[in-house]
Amino acid sequence: MEHLKVNNKISAELIYRSTDTLIILGILLLASLHSSTYNIQGYLIIGLAASLLFGLIGRFTDIYTSWSGRPFFRDEVIRLIVTWLVTFLFLIFIIFVVKTSEDYSRFVLISWLFVTPVLLISSRYALRILQASLKRIGLNNHSIAIAGITKQGLHFAQMIDSQPHAGFQIAGFYHLEDDGPELELPRHYARLGDANAMKEAARTGEWDQIYLAPSSEQSLLSKRLINELADTITPIRLIPDDFTNTLLHSRYMEIAETPILRIYDAPLSAQRAFVKRLEDLFLGMLILLLVSPLMLGIALAIKLSSRGPILFKQSRHGLRGETFQVLKFRTMTVCENGKHIKQATRNDCRITRVGAFLRKTSLDELPQFFNVLQGHMSIVGPRPHAVAHNEEYRQLIPGYMRRHLMKPGITGWAQVNGWRGETDTLFKMEKRVELDMEYIRSWSLTLDLRIIFVTAFKTLHDKNAY
Repeated sequence: MEHLKVNNKISAELIYRSTDTLIILGILLLASLHSSTYNIQGYLIIGLAASLLFGLIGRFTDIYTSWSGRPFFRDEVIRLIVTWLVTFLFLIFIIFVVKTSEDYSRFVLISWLFVTPVLLISSRYALRILQASLKRIGLNNHSIAIAGITKQGLHFAQMIDSQPHAGFQIAGFYHLEDDGPELELPRHYARLGDANAMKEAARTGEWDQIYLAPSSEQSLLSKRLINELADTITPIRLIPDDFTNTLLHSRYMEIAETPILRIYDAPLSAQRAFVKRLEDLFLGMLILLLVSPLMLGIALAIKLSSRGPILFKQSRHGLRGETFQVLKFRTMTVCENGKHIKQATRNDCRITRVGAFLRKTSLDELPQFFNVLQGHMSIVGPRPHAVAHNEEYRQLIPGYMRRHLMKPGITGWAQVNGWRGETDTLFKMEKRVELDMEYIRSWSLTLDLRIIFVTAFKTLHDKNAY
């Protein structure tokens, strides 16, 4: 069974790579037919180079890993676009360096730039529909059973049901000894029996996979079950409780020949922090250079439209809780920076006419690129909150201040997922912190580029910006 799954994975990757190569190379050659200076050899060379480079970069952006359970438009599409843009820009750079740009038509290259990602996305979407259709009729599906009628077990089942294209079918739940407070099992989930029945099913291979979902109070039972299931033929997987989940996200180190778990620690190694700083410096200087005329125009509009300074400064907590002054274009008639700060609300009378436009388009954040160059902020990271708000929420949300283990950002994972703006309920802030911690745990250069790319398109129509 495992051998078959490996072969399926290899086959899927081969289909993806073959399709990508045909699209990248085919679109370029077709576009070149409309060029008056048809250069088949030159276009063939850069087409093959682009295919190889796209595949190489795709290893880092994970476009060839399994997409099961991964959102298409909010994840895979972004990865494909970022991979293609990096590939194209790198090739254009090489063409200019070797001074062969006159050999290629601008019309051909621009057509190639815009048509290729459309077809790459369309082909992936078509393949998803095809595979999802096969799975809906029962082909290539995996039957899974969940042992433990617990919060995390039920949540996992609901997430599986919400993504039918992932190819998993919930067979039902096994009841473990003392599952904790009795949870209501939805009627469409079958009760499969107790732990003994689960062990027998694991030995006979009745299900493709069995997921253990014990409660945090069942640590001894979990250990016993894992030992007893060691000689079964069914893949056994564990859905961690909150405490185990925290340990799983910690890192291992050794001091004085003693293994140590780094539970709450700096999330980035020295090398990764250096890469992120280079990213901030390069992109920060480039963006400031591009938007400097716009910033001058905004400064003039603020000065002429209302009384007060052009820039608004407010104390924020940065890396490891250090305080710095964040810079923003002034959008209100007040400049609050005390122990009690009122968040902006919809139709807030303190917001100026120019300020309303700046806040809606997030242009008021542009001066924070100076904070980035100073080293107080990063382009991407958890958004910095006012010191007064930090003091309030650290008392209400466990682990709230752990978001300061990384530099605050101009934009972030929470913001591109819809959790920006006013936090008028505790739930909204909890969701923001949850996504901030998800970003910190899974940071990569690719993730930063995805967030920057989404931010550039999202800010113009974000309903939460006011």
